[in-house]
Amino acid sequence: MDSSAGGHVVLLGDSIFDNKAYVDGGPDVVGHLRGELPPGWKATLLALDGDVIAGVHRQLLALPDGATHLVVSVGGNDALGFAHLLEAPARSVAEAVGLFADAQDRFAADYEQMAGTLAATGLPTAVCTIYDTPSAGPYYRLIRTALTVFNDSVTRAAFTRGLGLLDLRIVCNHDGDYANALEPSVQGGAKIARAIAALLDPGRQVPRSTVIGGS
Repeated sequence: MDSSAGGHVVLLGDSIFDNKAYVDGGPDVVGHLRGELPPGWKATLLALDGDVIAGVHRQLLALPDGATHLVVSVGGNDALGFAHLLEAPARSVAEAVGLFADAQDRFAADYEQMAGTLAATGLPTAVCTIYDTPSAGPYYRLIRTALTVFNDSVTRAAFTRGLGLLDLRIVCNHDGDYANALEPSVQGGAKIARAIAALLDPGRQVPRSTVIGGS
């Protein structure tokens, strides 16, 4: 992604981007992002609080003319739909892993379909991992571990198609980045916005990784 010619970035997904209801009147993610973008750039929010992976297809129908870049953060609500597995009875570790493998298959099928739709737009696109929950929460280690099952599907879909990836687990790495167990705070939103701006501007000095995902 290259910001040198200006552009119009569109945010798709769920409340990770559509977090206005959780910041007590402070700036939300898209507000922060507009302040981070170079002159002449625009940012549009199509993400919708509570939406799931399948909802991105509907959001894309409202894609504005002139959109040049897409950034998507979705999947947390889909993963939350499998939270009951954390309390499901199992006779062995293998049986418990099998339950999560079935959940991963369903999640991956939806995510792969969405990623294909995003790639078909022909626009430079980045997706986000599902971030952790605040470390002070009672189930932090359990949730963090369980989410790796779903984040594996996110990274595979991104690397297969050459999509960009924002790892929100690393971006939002302090409890103050969370307004609650699910949504980013003003502080977290500012960090997410800076990460998106850095993705659009290769000249920004931030840590970057190169991943070779295909031949």
